[in-house]
Amino acid sequence: MKRARIQTPDGPREGEYRDGVVVADDGEYVVGDDGRLLPPCEPSALYCVGRNYAATLDQMEYERPDEPDFFIKPPASVIAHEEPIVYPEFTEELTYAGELVAIIDDTCHDFSVEEAPEHIRGYTIMNDVDALDQQGRTARKAFDGSAPLGPWLETDLNPRSLDMHTDVSGERRQEANTELMLFGPYHILSYLSKRFTFRPGDAVAFGSPANPGTIGPGDVVEITYEGIGTLRNEVVAGDD
Repeated sequence: MKRARIQTPDGPREGEYRDGVVVADDGEYVVGDDGRLLPPCEPSALYCVGRNYAATLDQMEYERPDEPDFFIKPPASVIAHEEPIVYPEFTEELTYAGELVAIIDDTCHDFSVEEAPEHIRGYTIMNDVDALDQQGRTARKAFDGSAPLGPWLETDLNPRSLDMHTDVSGERRQEANTELMLFGPYHILSYLSKRFTFRPGDAVAFGSPANPGTIGPGDVVEITYEGIGTLRNEVVAGDD
């Protein structure tokens, strides 16, 4: 089942997503007519795993990690499906990366790999936007608008063998399957849970396949994961 959040004149509403309609407890809301989609959750943090595909390691000349390599994006980095990615004035090398994301369902800490599915609300998509020419991961990845997230949440999904692709302005840039991950989703969730207390709505991104590349104003980034859908955002200049 798909679940979505929509911003209406009376405030945010949440419910099942059915062909462009959010069915909430107090009625049905047509996306576009009654409001716009919001990010499918409100995370206190986004835990992002990098270097999780062998082909990416080869492309970027990274060493293979012995355990999941991660960083954190703040809530201010989150924007919604169809919301513009504003090109920051401080970078000349902005990149995209299409990633599968698990959304945490409850407050939890230190759980096993086998217990991980019990703590997942569902799955969505993130574009890990990166100002590649900046110093250090926080400066590169943790700025406003660096985590487009959506378009909705899929609650019934096996994350371990999903096809994905990323198109930039109609050109296929990424194509892979989640079975190529070095560390599987449940392993990553368990690993991070031993270091952090997750809260409901927190997001865990599992890394990007090879070929993350540069984007500029006017580019449209579309990231598709099998069983979920397509996250779409246009890049705009900072003064637009």
